[in-house]
Amino acid sequence: MVHSPSPGCGHTDDNAAPKSRYTRESDGIQRFFLRPFFLSLTIGVPFCIYKMIFGISILRAGAAGGSSFIVAGGLIIIWSVADLILNSIYSLQDLLHLPARFECCTLAQVGRFFCRPMVFLALDTLLSFSIICLMLWSGWIASLSPFENILWYTATTLNLVSLSVVSLYNEIRKV
Repeated sequence: MVHSPSPGCGHTDDNAAPKSRYTRESDGIQRFFLRPFFLSLTIGVPFCIYKMIFGISILRAGAAGGSSFIVAGGLIIIWSVADLILNSIYSLQDLLHLPARFECCTLAQVGRFFCRPMVFLALDTLLSFSIICLMLWSGWIASLSPFENILWYTATTLNLVSLSVVSLYNEIRKV
């Protein structure tokens, strides 16, 4: 996700020369794809859903596997809820045209303290994709309830379709 610069991190923003009507219109579409609202809806919230379902699946495994599973599942659920709250507020700030006062997820917020929120956001992305892989390879995906399946499919659809639409737009723009 694209973030406003973290305070005190020394980022600058250079504006380009005046642009043609086509460039302005296409840049408007590109700006929409980079807006925190769009990114939270299509990346952040789906990642929160994956984390939540993974935490629930670990809790189920904890019934047979012991207390460490229960603790891990609970912590992952707390992480997913915290990220969902941050994504929601981050999106709302964007819709209200307010400056972002914090990052969109807990790991990026930690990274903000080190002036590296994008590095920590990339780590969150890696962990989220790892969660998807663990759900698939562990077989836990097959044990989801019908409601969890709907959430998983919705998150996957939002995430993958938006990625392909943005990629398609960027390729068309090059032509």
